[in-house]
Amino acid sequence: MTTHSAHAPRPSGKGLPINWRAPVPDRDARSFLRMLNLATQLKPIEAYSLGEIRELWRLTALALGTRPPLASVRQFDIQGPDGELSLRIYTPSRRDTLRPAFVWIHGGGFMVGCLDTAESICRNIAQAANCITVAISYRLAPEHDLNASRDDCLAALSWIVDHAQELGIDTERLAIGGDSAGGNLTAVIAQESRSQGVKLALQVLAYPATELLQAFPSLTENADGYMVTQHMLGYIQRTIARSAEHLDLSSPRLSPRRQRNLRGVAPALIISAGLDPIRDDGLDYAARLRNAGVPVRMLHYPGQFHGFLNFDAINGAASDALQRISEALRAAFEGRHADTTLEIADVMQGREAGSELRSTALTLWSATDGWRDALLTRFAPRLARGTRWTLQPYSTTARLLRRCIQGPDSLKALQTYPSSS
Repeated sequence: MTTHSAHAPRPSGKGLPINWRAPVPDRDARSFLRMLNLATQLKPIEAYSLGEIRELWRLTALALGTRPPLASVRQFDIQGPDGELSLRIYTPSRRDTLRPAFVWIHGGGFMVGCLDTAESICRNIAQAANCITVAISYRLAPEHDLNASRDDCLAALSWIVDHAQELGIDTERLAIGGDSAGGNLTAVIAQESRSQGVKLALQVLAYPATELLQAFPSLTENADGYMVTQHMLGYIQRTIARSAEHLDLSSPRLSPRRQRNLRGVAPALIISAGLDPIRDDGLDYAARLRNAGVPVRMLHYPGQFHGFLNFDAINGAASDALQRISEALRAAFEGRHADTTLEIADVMQGREAGSELRSTALTLWSATDGWRDALLTRFAPRLARGTRWTLQPYSTTARLLRRCIQGPDSLKALQTYPSSS
């Protein structure tokens, strides 16, 4: 969300990507965006009520993300600053000893998103990083102002620390993360944790909204066609304006990139997407952290769009990013931090017709499978469980075909900082 009262300069500093933006989206991204753009032409965002938008995003995230099985998934309702908050705790396997934990804050422009929209991300990271993962909820705008989300996340983190022993969590190995608006909240919590003497192993910021007052050049560069558009951001801004009119958006508590002293905050992993209208928010914050001496592991996907992490069932870059997040968490829990930039792109830069057609067909297959399951789960849970079991071979076949057609090395990662030359 930006007010567009002024424009921020293009980010600068050490370690920024060389290739900021791919000329065309990656193959998986192209296939998804083609379907999404057709749907939004038929019915634009303004045609939906806020409740419908929230439910549509919830179902979309459930339909297009994988949900690997775990040893346990438990939900807790705790007392927050102004009513109950819900937490969902994902445990990858049974163990008697304390294990590290990762707290995840969902995105959604501060106005949509819930525990369900974090399901795929949290399950995958819990499994791959072998850590307890906790998804936390918070009060949304416009029913509540933007300070409410901050207060709720801090309260949830405090509850997790206070109940760490019974949850099986080692508080000496605790990390936090979030995407988009959740990235904004994560950055704020990391800053406030430093001032409160809470040591975090890592902060994971996926395409974070670190600036709420000014617009960066990427807003114009990626204005249309890449899921989150300038038009959509304007709609979000107008929707939550009445809950933010009394707030100072230049405060670091709302725009964390405006924090003048970042020295000593938790090491960071920052994921950025080249076709994201708020891409520059994350790049600028990465440069500021590095300038303050904070190690930053940057994963830049020049051919991806804002929100791609939620769609690992149809997007290979999402699977890649979730695996790399998990590897970074494992390292951070052992006290190892890298200060690097990786640029990760589809090896098929052009539009080879056969590959394009196959990728689109597989995306449609997987998306249809996911939507069937999400809708059945909503309206007929028992039928959904039986159908999921019956069609499992077909879902598995689609995933195997995707890997086979695209090849094991469909994404190429190049370290551009520090330079290997």
